[in-house]
Amino acid sequence: MRKNPTRRAWSMSDAKTESAQKDSFGDYLKAIRLSCKMTLRDVEQASKKEISNAYLSQLETGKIESPSPRILYSLAQVYDVSYESLMQRAGYIVPSKSKRTSSTKHGHAATFAIENLDADEERELLKYLAFYRSTRS
Repeated sequence: MRKNPTRRAWSMSDAKTESAQKDSFGDYLKAIRLSCKMTLRDVEQASKKEISNAYLSQLETGKIESPSPRILYSLAQVYDVSYESLMQRAGYIVPSKSKRTSSTKHGHAATFAIENLDADEERELLKYLAFYRSTRS
C-alpha cells in the first residue's frame, strides 16, 4: 500500500480544533463507540450487519445526518445506551419543557455523559451528589 503524500498526520492542534467545535450527533456516536472500545467493523458484526461499517462511518463524519429510528434502535442495543437518548440527540424527540417533580430522574452532562454506568457507579454518584447538596444548604 502506497502512502498518500498529501495526507498529513493528525496532530494535537487538530484535536484542539475538533474539541472546540460543537459536539455533533456524529461526534457523539463516535465517542460512544470508542468508549465501548469497538471498531466500525465490531459494530457491524454486533448489529448482525444491520448497520454496515461504511454507513456508520458516514453517520460519524456527518455525511448522513438523519439515521432512521430503526438504525438508532440497533445502535442503542449494540452500545447499551438509551434509545430515547439517541432519538433525542438525532432530533426525533424534543425534550419536554415541563417542570420536573422530585420523583423525576433528571440530569445533564455529568450524569449522562457516560451512559453505561454500572449500578455501583450510579449509586456512588448519587451518594456524592446527596453529600454535595447537603453542604450547599
